[in-house]
Amino acid sequence: MTGRVLYESANGDVWRLVRHPHSGRPAVEHQPNASSGGRASITEVGQFLRVGGNGPEHQALLALIGTLIDD
Repeated sequence: MTGRVLYESANGDVWRLVRHPHSGRPAVEHQPNASSGGRASITEVGQFLRVGGNGPEHQALLALIGTLIDD
């Protein structure tokens, strides 16, 4: 799945902003590194921000959203 990379961790995990394949809504795809199993998951943006906490991948998404707002 293609998308905009939000964050890449030092251990090789990658988070991308994508469209959910079923709903078409904005979502975050998490691609874990190979040693963690490498199986991707997709979470709609609202859910990702509600339950995800305050990790660097969440901060990257919030920073991207902030660029959409005119000062």
